Amino acid sequence: QAAGSTPTAGSLVFFDWGNDGVPDHVAIVEKCENGIVYTVEGNTSTRVNGESVRGVWQHQHNIKEAAILGYGVQT
Repeated sequence: QAAGSTPTAGSLVFFDWGNDGVPDHVAIVEKCENGIVYTVEGNTSTRVNGESVRGVWQHQHNIKEAAILGYGVQT
């Protein structure tokens, strides 16, 4: 599924942090609402009490985020 399209729950989202056409990270789509893709991501970090903590976290990404390379869906 192409970047910019609306993914469904359970899809994989591939990120290209280096903007070189090669996926650098993958996450699972939890839901997509109002142009925001909610993901569950491993090997990532978030802020807890001002500290960066690594682990598995929910993140939010704008559906038009340039780093989204595309989506993998089950057919």
